[in-house]
Amino acid sequence: CGNIIGEPLIVHKLTSSKEDYRAQVAELLRVVGLNPYMADRFPHEFSGGQRQRIGIARALALKPQLLMLDEPVSALDVSVRAQILNLLMDLQEEFKITYIIVSHDLGVLERICDRIAVMYLGQIVELTESRKLFAEPGHPYSRSLLSAIPVADPRAQVDRVILKGDAPDPANAPPGCKFSGRCPLTEQRCIETEPELIEIGASHHVRCHLATPWN
Repeated sequence: CGNIIGEPLIVHKLTSSKEDYRAQVAELLRVVGLNPYMADRFPHEFSGGQRQRIGIARALALKPQLLMLDEPVSALDVSVRAQILNLLMDLQEEFKITYIIVSHDLGVLERICDRIAVMYLGQIVELTESRKLFAEPGHPYSRSLLSAIPVADPRAQVDRVILKGDAPDPANAPPGCKFSGRCPLTEQRCIETEPELIEIGASHHVRCHLATPWN
């Protein structure tokens, strides 16, 4: 484990001695909530949540200003997911790090992100602040995604937006709106002309012919 965390320090020549190397690795372990003595353990001796902490410690070794996280908690149990998300938010506050997070879990994004870009077929269809997206989604695809979020109350009435058909082949995408083949609001112009990403509100951009720009 210690070698995994400390490798960036060696590659980038950020350690002056073995003692300094061990001290930096120990500090990185402490920062992510692990005991420094765990540096001598093998990877198979750690749980999934602990392995994720080790990955975060390794990423912090170079003191980055920006971290890209691809599905950072998707493989973890619910309770462990909450711990890792809390850790990420604490580290962001402590080290002033900017995160770019890729995830299919909108619950995770709502909790940790300031701004969210919704993508369909490799194209941004909506970009706005997190609270705005969940309160007033402007794109039909965004509305369908939000309607699919599970609700804990089995008696709750949820207005699901069910999409028909399958996503088109990215290598042979339709000429107009990429979402036109599945959108319940499709018009002829959607099929023929690709929409621009327009601003419909303050810091709220949507790629849709039916979106109304703000004044």
